Amino acid sequence: MEKDARVESKNQTFTPPETEAPGEPAPVPGVAGNGIWRIRLGGQARNLSHSTQFVIAAAVILGLTMFFVGNLVSERIENAAVHSAAEAAAQYMDTFLEPYVQEMSRDNALSAASVQSLDRLAENRSLKQHIVSIKIWRADGTVIYGTNKAITDRKFPLDEITEALKGNVVTDLKDLDEDENEFERKLNVPLYEIYAPLRDSRTGEIIAVGEFYEKADSLKREIDRVRQQVWVDVGTATLAMLTLLFFIVRRSDKIIQRQQVALRLRLQEQTRLHISNAELQHKMATATQEFSRVNELTLRRIGADLHDGPAQLLTLILIRLDDLAENCSTVDQESLETIRGAATDALSEVRDLSRGLALPEINDLSLEEELQLVAQRHEQRTGTRVTLTMDQLPEAAPLPLKLCLYRFVQETLNNAYRHANGEGQVIRAQYVDEVLNISVRDGGPGMTEDAMLLETSGRTRLGLAGLRYRVESLGGLFSIDSSASGTSVNAQFKL
Repeated sequence: MEKDARVESKNQTFTPPETEAPGEPAPVPGVAGNGIWRIRLGGQARNLSHSTQFVIAAAVILGLTMFFVGNLVSERIENAAVHSAAEAAAQYMDTFLEPYVQEMSRDNALSAASVQSLDRLAENRSLKQHIVSIKIWRADGTVIYGTNKAITDRKFPLDEITEALKGNVVTDLKDLDEDENEFERKLNVPLYEIYAPLRDSRTGEIIAVGEFYEKADSLKREIDRVRQQVWVDVGTATLAMLTLLFFIVRRSDKIIQRQQVALRLRLQEQTRLHISNAELQHKMATATQEFSRVNELTLRRIGADLHDGPAQLLTLILIRLDDLAENCSTVDQESLETIRGAATDALSEVRDLSRGLALPEINDLSLEEELQLVAQRHEQRTGTRVTLTMDQLPEAAPLPLKLCLYRFVQETLNNAYRHANGEGQVIRAQYVDEVLNISVRDGGPGMTEDAMLLETSGRTRLGLAGLRYRVESLGGLFSIDSSASGTSVNAQFKL
């Protein structure tokens, strides 16, 4: 029976129905268009809700699992039913056949009297209701007795009786397609055959194999009923699990969908705020640059006013003092010299102020040329040496940034000259990953902590606070590193 059940399982194949979308050509095996077809189906699957996708996947997995479980349970039930019937039939053989085969332990054959007794037994009405055919096999595969007399004393392959000769009861539901089953096939009724060993009553040695062909219609009906009940139970359990899982996943899916909507709204709000912040930052940067430009123009105007106003008046005062000096006494000469010295100092101071406030001509210069210009002017004015180290710098930069860099380097060099006597003056410029780094270093004794916070010298035009403001107003970073070996003032801008 197990052999036939396996054959039957192998013959059962599952062919999924082929469906075509309206207006879509059917996929052809081996054609590249099948990839497009699979992509379309995959896109349609992704459009389904998570709960629907889960139910489809769970239905396939549970369906296959329950299919194999149902087959296994049905097969086990069928095996149990057939073997139970086989055990009962074996009792028939022990009761009715073994007394007639005892003589085979001596002669290895049945006597005519035993054959007649077996024929009368086979015609028994109560036995005939269940058993339709009887055979007795010798160990060499010869049928020494059979309801079908045509096969008596014929020898057949030992395949059918091998297990029975080992002492096992063998039962099978089969198609009866062997040569020795010609009589049973003509009966045209469902049968199952039972092979059981027949033993010597004294020694227990197997001396023959008895074979019964029993009607299997009632057994088949019982097996079909049990199998149907198994499939109903399995199907009901599968459907119940799928339904329960669907509602659980459906509830979770709704929660996820609500969270996705909330996250999407929050993301949209964050995007809107980001855009608004970017616009505000752009406006702030524009305003800062405009303020820097206006501030530079204001400083230039103040410088021009100082040069054209107080400086010219002080010049005129000095000229008139020279005229008055020719007609004055010695005491008056000393007073005039005092006045002349004060006026000369004032004129020098005013010119220095106007020169420092003047806007440098850097509009058409690159950053490299600008740094070279400010270093050259400092060297000419102070007579000191400035080392300039530059990597590849960007060609173009906005005017506010160029003005900020010019003032930054100019003021830090002035501080280096004033506080470190111009020793070890180094300008370093680097441009890495769209970040511009400018540092001015000297070899002086360093700065105190208070001086690093705010420089208060009256001679400082801008001071450290002004430098920090200039750099940070353009979104840059300002820092000071100072030690006993020197001071480095740094500015960093992200372009």
